[in-house]
Amino acid sequence: MLMPFFVTPLYAALCAILLVMLSLRVVRYRRRHLVSLGDGGHADLQQAIRAQANLTEYAPMGLLLLLLLEVSHQAPVWALHLLGAMLFAGRAIHAWGVLASVPGRRPSPARGIGIAFTWSMLLVTAVWLLIIAVGRLGQV
Repeated sequence: MLMPFFVTPLYAALCAILLVMLSLRVVRYRRRHLVSLGDGGHADLQQAIRAQANLTEYAPMGLLLLLLLEVSHQAPVWALHLLGAMLFAGRAIHAWGVLASVPGRRPSPARGIGIAFTWSMLLVTAVWLLIIAVGRLGQV
């Protein structure tokens, strides 16, 4: 019997909502500065583009790893939620840090906190999946 999964869709939906919010910010700055491609040399548009791009660079891998762990049925639901929350919170905090950073000054600490959450989630989930995969090699 196919077991439904419900944890990953929650965090995928949250990441999708965050992506739409960040994308709307990019569109707003593009309209304001009349820039259709690139950033046109506008720091605010560049920040908005990078906040959006960073989400699209990390969220898909995190969600894929979370989904694989969820469908493996080798992790308790609380752990899946913790990993999903780490991914979403990491991406949201990082985006806020990118948008709050002032060009020419030290980056916002939120960027480091956000990437620490994200990388921790990716590494923990990847190692967990490796352990599962290696453990099953002898069962093939």
